[in-house]
Amino acid sequence: MARKIGSRYTAHQILGRGSAGTVWQGSGPEGPVAIKLLREDLAADQELVGRFVQERAALVSLDHPHVVGVRDLVVDGNDLALVMDLVRGTDLRTQLDRERRLTPADAVAVTADIADALAAAHAAGYVHRDVKPENILRDAGTGRALLTDFGVAKLIDAPRRGGGGRVVGTPDYVAPEIVEGLPPRAAVDIYALATVLYEALAGFTPFGGGHPGAVLRRHVTESVAPLPGIPDELWRLIHQCLSKAPASRLRAPELAARLRELRPALVGYPALDIDEPEPEFTGFEDADTGAPAPTARRGAVPLVRGHAAPDSANRETHTSMRVPGADELAGGARGTARSPRAPGQPRAGSARHRAADRRRRMRLTVAGAGTAVLLAVGGYLVLADDNTTDGAPPPAVAPESR
Repeated sequence: MARKIGSRYTAHQILGRGSAGTVWQGSGPEGPVAIKLLREDLAADQELVGRFVQERAALVSLDHPHVVGVRDLVVDGNDLALVMDLVRGTDLRTQLDRERRLTPADAVAVTADIADALAAAHAAGYVHRDVKPENILRDAGTGRALLTDFGVAKLIDAPRRGGGGRVVGTPDYVAPEIVEGLPPRAAVDIYALATVLYEALAGFTPFGGGHPGAVLRRHVTESVAPLPGIPDELWRLIHQCLSKAPASRLRAPELAARLRELRPALVGYPALDIDEPEPEFTGFEDADTGAPAPTARRGAVPLVRGHAAPDSANRETHTSMRVPGADELAGGARGTARSPRAPGQPRAGSARHRAADRRRRMRLTVAGAGTAVLLAVGGYLVLADDNTTDGAPPPAVAPESR
């Protein structure tokens, strides 16, 4: 059902839902548009509306081939909406849900496009703060990747909403310095984009899975597990951009250039064939079977529940949550996160690995018990034989029969 958005635009059908609002396909004086209608509670926040109006010029001014352009801002009654370019295609999350992984050449091409977009934004003084597959669109006609939702995380992160020791973003892609309470700089976008590249290659994020607090802790305490099957130079690039130290990461223009240098050598590489890490067990029981309930580990951790519709193109993962304290961060295991492995091979420390270890120990225990029984029976027979020889010494045992 169509609805008017301000005096110039009409929203026709829902394209997707996100944690900040609903995206509609619409029309305006200049033709088709995408309209991001923010949630009513956000539109009712006069402070946020005021900041939206102040940021309008900045949002509209960012013009780049790999950025979804913002054409207008509408404030009308209870409606607060961003009017954007309409991209014919799908988002990277939908593509990964369908294909699970991209080939290395395609994953690198997408990442290079987004690195170009970030280079332009950073040069203009903007930090995206929420780079993730849901915010990367693939143009169906050209195949190029475009970054959307610039400024939304910043606008929603009002001082009384996101300040004072809170994290605004999606846990799987949050840089460790954000978890530790430092202000977001351009390097946080590079970390998030490297996480997207890792996910596009592996089919899962390097630190994701389980409770959001555990995800945030891993970003700070664990090193990234290497990906088998990709060239060393590409792995070194990913590893550098996932560095815990922001200054060690590449800048966006350098990242884009390096990726484009690597891409020709990757043509012909198949998508990786590796198993996902085993799920972590939550401590809760399955309601039907009574067995321990695992937590899914693939992709981002959905945090905003109860709002997604069947036609939603996005998983709602944007959140604002408390920064873990120093004692909580220190509680994490310092090691390598969720090592990928060859298909069928259990991950060390996983449930399958522990079960196999228990079976091995049980076999050893049974074998040991059997040996003990045989020795005991043998001792009993010798003793019985001693008691029936009327004091005569037992017969000697030939060496070869021992």
